[in-house]
Amino acid sequence: MQLEAIRYSRGSLQILDQLLLPLQSRYEAVGSVQQAWEAIRAMKVRGAPAIALVGCLSLAVELRAGAGGPGLAALVAFVRDRLSFLVTARPTAVNMARAARDLADAAAREAEKEGATEEAVRERVICYAEDMLDRDLRDNRSIGDLGAGHLLEQAAPSGGKVVVLTHCNTGALATSGYGTALGVIRSLHRLGRLEHAFCTETRPYNQGARLTAFELVYEQIPATLIADSMAAAAMVHKGVSAVVVGADRVVANGDTANKVGTYQLAIAAKHHGIPFYVAAPSSSCDLRLQTGQDIIIEERPGQELTDINGGLESGIPPSMSPPTSSSQVASLQSWVSLPPRSSRQP
Repeated sequence: MQLEAIRYSRGSLQILDQLLLPLQSRYEAVGSVQQAWEAIRAMKVRGAPAIALVGCLSLAVELRAGAGGPGLAALVAFVRDRLSFLVTARPTAVNMARAARDLADAAAREAEKEGATEEAVRERVICYAEDMLDRDLRDNRSIGDLGAGHLLEQAAPSGGKVVVLTHCNTGALATSGYGTALGVIRSLHRLGRLEHAFCTETRPYNQGARLTAFELVYEQIPATLIADSMAAAAMVHKGVSAVVVGADRVVANGDTANKVGTYQLAIAAKHHGIPFYVAAPSSSCDLRLQTGQDIIIEERPGQELTDINGGLESGIPPSMSPPTSSSQVASLQSWVSLPPRSSRQP
């Protein structure tokens, strides 16, 4: 059975509380935009694609229950206001902001049609959010398969298997299913071309240790959990063929905002001549911003570092080896400035 971060049927939305993993697997009902905002902010649901999906689907649930209006203008204003509110929960990831703009515009266009009704506008918004869920899964599988094919062409052109290092959690738990960077690893494993995967612990909340390791064990993918500070040594001593990470936002010049620790991985990979890839859907691209300096970087509460386990019960899957532990003090995200395209690693 595939891991599901999001369970949705029309009028009903549930999310897997990822703060409880891997010790507990518990789904929480989300019946309103306010509840979705709180879950996103608290990181019960996380991952740029999943944030956008939960946000938009929570609005669909509200509209299904009759919220908004009366009147077309009031309903369109309600949709736009609720979406704008959702964007404030986690500002760095652009997927929610893009979805908010597109969904609000879709509602406005529907309301402008001759003979438009409130019911038609509600249905348009609900269907749009539902289509996002299906489209994200298709995109993830394409990213995984295309990424795996390209990586093999570059890192193993004569055949054989590859060793891949990844950071944070970019799998089924961060998306509608399958994943982006972790989707590439899944596709490599399905092709029989993955020798081994390394995943880093990753702040905040040790998402790599709790979530990525959990997914790798669940899928029976050969992998080892390492401390973030071990990544450069793994590149030297463990034959890492490539580094694949996800993205919260990619801007016009190629600068990429992703989980803190990504920048140092990019530097280490470049130093060792190892290809460094960002696997992300087009919904993570923000061409309105020119460089990474323009990206708003989220600051997390200090308690996530000063309190034991950040206030969480935490654990590591027992079959993951070796079960190492460390922490690093840093803000939530960092942005990576890539060299000019002509001089980039493939």
